[in-house]
Amino acid sequence: MSRVDRRVQKSQEAIKNAFIELMSEKNFDQITIQDIADRANVGRRTVYDHYLDKFDLLDKLIEQHINELRNICKSTAEMSFTEGNLMWFEYFEQHSSFFSTMLASKGAPAFRSQFLKFVIEELEGEVEVTKGINKGFSKDLILKFFGAAIVEVVESWFTNGLSEPTQVVAEQVGVLLDRNF
Repeated sequence: MSRVDRRVQKSQEAIKNAFIELMSEKNFDQITIQDIADRANVGRRTVYDHYLDKFDLLDKLIEQHINELRNICKSTAEMSFTEGNLMWFEYFEQHSSFFSTMLASKGAPAFRSQFLKFVIEELEGEVEVTKGINKGFSKDLILKFFGAAIVEVVESWFTNGLSEPTQVVAEQVGVLLDRNF
């Protein structure tokens, strides 16, 4: 990696981290590009070199994390939900500043709706309504029910609505999914 690439990467990381910090402190609507630049210790021009505006920055951050979760799902495809969930929750923990800010922030309903859409997409291939435990059920209803449940559990875990340790939450959500799919 060249020196220029490292500088670009370092600037982007500083901008993303500054943005997440600012979102944890104030409403999305109140954040300006100047605020982001000041916090990241870069010029406004540098922010605009990487992002069109704060909406683009938010979209790119969300996309980055959803893509990482998608990769985790691919790598855990042969595992049970219980095993796979542990990898998800470890990822959540490693990036807790992003997820807790997104789920606690009033300015990020975009994240919650994209996260829910992603969870439903990932569950879709697991739902069987022609035989077995869910025979005769509405596939859409099952997907919305479990998708909303997963998002709510993750949100509660981040906003301290759940006091159980990561391993316990991940395992129990996994067992519930394994029982129902």
